[in-house]
This record gives sequence, C-alpha cells and structure tokens, in this order.
Amino acid sequence: MQRTSFLSHLECGWCGATYDADRLWNLCPACERPLLARYDLEAARQAFPREALRGREPTLWRYTEMLPVRDPAYRLTLGEGFTPLLPFKRLGARLGLTHLYAKDEGLNPTASFKARGLCMAVSRAAELGVSRLAIPTAGNAGSALAAYAARAGIPAHVFAPADVPPVFVAEMRALGAEVTLVEGLITDAARFVREGVAAGRWFDVSTLKEPYRVEGKKTMGYELAEQFGWRLPDVIVYPTGGGTGLVGMWKAFAEMEALGWIDDKRPRMVSVQSAGCAPIVRAFQQGADTAEPWENAATIADGLRVPAAVGDFLILRAIRESGGTAVAVSDDEIRAAQREIGAQEGVFVAPEAAATWAAVQHLVRDAWIAPDERVVLFLTGSGLKYTHLVQDA
Repeated sequence: MQRTSFLSHLECGWCGATYDADRLWNLCPACERPLLARYDLEAARQAFPREALRGREPTLWRYTEMLPVRDPAYRLTLGEGFTPLLPFKRLGARLGLTHLYAKDEGLNPTASFKARGLCMAVSRAAELGVSRLAIPTAGNAGSALAAYAARAGIPAHVFAPADVPPVFVAEMRALGAEVTLVEGLITDAARFVREGVAAGRWFDVSTLKEPYRVEGKKTMGYELAEQFGWRLPDVIVYPTGGGTGLVGMWKAFAEMEALGWIDDKRPRMVSVQSAGCAPIVRAFQQGADTAEPWENAATIADGLRVPAAVGDFLILRAIRESGGTAVAVSDDEIRAAQREIGAQEGVFVAPEAAATWAAVQHLVRDAWIAPDERVVLFLTGSGLKYTHLVQDA
C-alpha cells in the first residue's frame, strides 16, 4: 500500500484556532501568528512504527507519514536530508568535551538546511495549486526556493538585500528565479513580498508565514533521534535567524514521543545569535514572551541578520520548555570559529554555522555544559558562498 500522510488539521501556535489543512493559508486569520501542521498521532502510532523506516530512501521523505504532502506525485526531491552526524573530537578535546558532534547541513541541495524547508513548502504549495511563489531572503532561502520551484515548474520571485553576496544572486538566477535586490535588510525585502501578495501576484513562503517550511525543518529532529539510536542528545546548539529549525525540531520531539519512538527526555535547546542582531537573546534574558525588533542590525552572518521573527514566541517557548538558553557572539568570534572548524575538523562552514562553536566555548567556560554531555552543533550551511569573508579575514 502507498504510504500516505497523517496530516489532520492546522493549529495556530498562539491562539489555538484550527483550520482545514487542505486549504491554502499563510498566517492565522484570527491573530496573524504562525500556523502549525497537526497529525492524527494515535492513528500514526498504530500504523507507523519506527521499524518501518528500515530500507527507506536516505532523504527527508523517509518520514512521509509525518509530513504534509498527501499525493506522492508532489513529493519533490533533490536528495535533501539525512545529512551526516560527525564527531568533532579535536574541537571537543580543546574544551574537555568527550561527546561533541556536528550535523552538517551544508551537504543539502543548494548547500544549506534551507533545502529542507523549501522542499516541503514548495511541494505542498504545488499540491494545493499555487501558480507563483515569492520569498524575502538573505541568500540561502532564495537559492533553495529557486531550486525547488524549478523542480515543480512554478515561477519564483526572490527579494534580497542589495548587499547579498553576488554568488547567491548568480545561483538564484541560474535556477530560474526572478531576483530583485532591495536597499535595506530582509525585513525591507519582505515588504515587497507582502505588497505582491496583496495584489494577488504570488503566494508567500516566508519563514513561518506558511505552515510547511517548519515541517521540512523538523526532519532534522527525526534524523538526529534516528542517528543517535532513538536517544536524544543533552544539548542542541542552533544558529537562529527566523528560528524555523529550532521550532521544527522541538515539534518533532513531541511528535516522536507521541508515536512511541522516544521517551520524554529532551535536549536543552540553545539559540545562538550575533551580537549585532540578537532580539531573541535579549527577549530571553528579559523574560519576555515575544521579541522587540532589533534596531540597526549588522553582522557578517547574513542569515542571523533578522531584526524581527514572526515565530519569536515559538522560539522562546522551546528554549524555556527545554531548560535551554540564548547566547550572542561577536563577529570576531564567528570569524575565529569558522577558521577553527575548518582547520581542526575539515568542514568549511557558513558564518551562521560557525556561531555555534563560538557559543559552545562560552557555555563550557560558564559550566553550563558538562564535560560528559552529548552536544550537537547544527552547521546550517556551507562556507563556499562566503569565501569573501575568509579572504578579508
């Protein structure tokens, strides 16, 4: 029998309102907050044991019962997911950590974790009949949208800050997207997307402004559990701009427990931001439920230059529920961490990814992480699109 999705409905993460999952939605109509996909977990628990994964393809679609695309014809793929979990023994030894690991998301299509989210968002949008797609981006999300939109045969419109590295623009255009460069930040680019939505020109697949990018990102959590033999690590260190990956993994852990795949032990979730744009860190330290927009955001880590995140409350909720924390690191620390990861472990990472290693050094010095804990850094992208930073260093 063909595997199918146990998707049941959509639920607002803020007000709890529910909606038909087989209609097209952006934010919750009642409160303008993110909608989350919900599944018939009881039925899935009976029909989808983790043993069913044996022999399945090593892509994120191995978890298709817990993903939102119903018709197999719309399950787009470029080979995304099931990225390696690497022991970082040399760097771990520097800090006295005996179990330091890194999940290398730079090996996804278009060289970043954005492939997971846009794979799912475009697949589901195509299934629901969307004819044009648009996104604001700092680089990697636009590249991923361009790739999967091309795969689906749907026109893609990308809006990016004018200072985005030229390699991203070349990549997006080579993949068939229409690219518009905008003066300002990603929030300024988002304004152009909103105007087009209001005019009926396209569907918006911005971070957490539709329900399905987070579903692609949550597969990082499923993979991590599977790769660790269904026992989650003690600490996850995650670079946070829009926060979809952190929110998605936290969602995945709850789903897996309901399925009977894991117990109730959870990792402590660490959100890492740049000191030049740290709205989540500030809100966490202040005990706030939401984050005020960050003024004059500036950092070499373009993916962390997100002054305001629509899912801020979901990020903060996951950090607090897990007993985690939020850390800001400087651009100088990010540069140093990028060089150290490359020279010591053989992985050339994007600055956003390097921020995780910089943060771990703070957390070990503060005795927040114990020497024998299992710690996972999420290396969200390759450094190959950021060679200008290394040349300038």
